[in-house]
Amino acid sequence: MTKYLLLYMSPVSPQDQMANASPEEGQAGMEAWNAWAGSAGSALVDFGSPVAAAGSVGHVNAGPESAGKFVGGYSIMEAESADALRSMLDDHPHLMLDGASIYFFEFLELPGGP
Repeated sequence: MTKYLLLYMSPVSPQDQMANASPEEGQAGMEAWNAWAGSAGSALVDFGSPVAAAGSVGHVNAGPESAGKFVGGYSIMEAESADALRSMLDDHPHLMLDGASIYFFEFLELPGGP
């Protein structure tokens, strides 16, 4: 099985999403995420968490926020292939948000690592 890092991108920051949602909308959103997590089963290695940009180091010209997209959170999943993972994301609740997308990255072996 291959392990993947999923990054949830959206045109709205997670802080704004949570601040502008009614308690009922927040509850319905969590129910949708929990239902998706249940259907993903053991393929969902780490449910993840919402995230907020806190800074950067190194040569940084522009982060995702400057391009009108926010990294809103992450999850870690396992799948036989990128296509198999893609099929598990077809009905992902994050994609209900207008302009949202999910980027996924394959974990590679660290040369000389453990």
